Amino acid sequence: MEHVQHWIDGQLTAGKSDATAPIHNPATGEQTAELALASTADVDAVVASARTAATAWRSASLATRTKVLFAFRQLLAEHADEFAAIVTAEHGKVLSDAAGEVARGLENVEYACGVADLLKGDFTEQASTGVDVYSIRQPVGVVAGITPFNFPLMVPLWMCASAIACGNAFILKPSEKDPSASLLLARLWQQAGLPDGVFSVLQGDKVAVDGLLQHPQVDAVSFVGSTPIARYIYETGTKAGKRVQALGGAKNHMMVLPDADIDVAADAAVSAAYGAAGERCMAISVVVAVGAVADPLIDAIKTRIPGLRIGPGDQDGTDMGPLITAQHREKVVDYIDRGEREGATVVVDGRGNSSERGYFLGCTLLDDVEPDNVAYTDEIFGPVLSIVRVDTYEEALALINDHPFANGTAIFTRDGGAARRFQFDVQVGMVGVNVPIPVPVGYYSFGGWKSSLFGDTHMYGPEGINFWTRRKVVTSRWPDPGSSKIDLGFPTNGDH
Repeated sequence: MEHVQHWIDGQLTAGKSDATAPIHNPATGEQTAELALASTADVDAVVASARTAATAWRSASLATRTKVLFAFRQLLAEHADEFAAIVTAEHGKVLSDAAGEVARGLENVEYACGVADLLKGDFTEQASTGVDVYSIRQPVGVVAGITPFNFPLMVPLWMCASAIACGNAFILKPSEKDPSASLLLARLWQQAGLPDGVFSVLQGDKVAVDGLLQHPQVDAVSFVGSTPIARYIYETGTKAGKRVQALGGAKNHMMVLPDADIDVAADAAVSAAYGAAGERCMAISVVVAVGAVADPLIDAIKTRIPGLRIGPGDQDGTDMGPLITAQHREKVVDYIDRGEREGATVVVDGRGNSSERGYFLGCTLLDDVEPDNVAYTDEIFGPVLSIVRVDTYEEALALINDHPFANGTAIFTRDGGAARRFQFDVQVGMVGVNVPIPVPVGYYSFGGWKSSLFGDTHMYGPEGINFWTRRKVVTSRWPDPGSSKIDLGFPTNGDH
């Protein structure tokens, strides 16, 4: 059986711990590999390697960094099919979805390839007589990314490409459920010419996470996952004096107005709710149907669900794969059970599509969901779509704005004025207008509001560059030695 290891100082290593965890194929339920779990000694080793590498890498010219990034981008594209196969085998999502994950990750690498322009500072000549003032960006140092199971390639690329471009040494702690893509990333970084130790992989569980959060030589931590863990990451990391960005959970609403195209809205709702078995932080999990649109919209969604083919992600024609684990499948089933007990109407019941072999669950559509129903309040993270009926746009807006999660949202309408009003009024970090999954392109930044984000900085794009660098302002004067004198007053910018 394959033994998935760490990548430290440019090579695979089993580490110093005997602890392991199984890796399963979600489509079959069979164990396919064994994962090495890091000890505190392994944390110390990877940080020490990264610290040594960071000292040299921060001195590398922007031309050198750019050359490595372009080479890495090319290698990533050449291995796209291999990455997709790895993701499908360990996560379970269909190959086309896994290929889309590779493509969106590539966007972030391409953005980071422009590092020479992204790291430009500012310069003011003659701020005072003979005095120039300028700002520069410098790397944070040793940084870590703690990434989720649902995007084992894309989210690491959200982090590592910009972090490395900015001159940091990056330690990746991937999910223990689907870690193999991280090791192919490591090999490609090395082939691209990145010095050993600048990109490392630490496999593990909470021991590894806590070790990185508390290690005095780790300067910054980026995280994507559930809200309870995001809150823990943020509080623990900042208490230890680190810069932290922690992206949490979501309950993304899709408002559908009476004037919307029913077919377009139904196609979007089905795609955004059930893609990747609903295991996306940007999945649409609630449709807010306004007024008379509810009945025809629900009928349109209902008729589309039987056409979805559920099965192993590597089989041709499959639309939706399994959930990540048997335990998570049972958790999603429990949410459906509780939602029904609390008054929701089960229009389409996916519970009968579960199987003993693999962690499959069918698509579920719930109608008449009330705001106090657990199917509405909680992030289910599965193929469950809830319909909430309201009478007016104002009710729909209030419903969305009152929810503690504020990651993504969408409105479907033909009315440009209503759409513009929505994007102005809604209190959510990412907004789609007739776009159900509004994940920003790589040259903008990704992140929600409220309980969907802990910290002040969104991920990748311009805000990612801000997170992975520190600004330094230099005030410079080259005086005539004969004009120097003692002045105990506070310096000002007057003409002196």
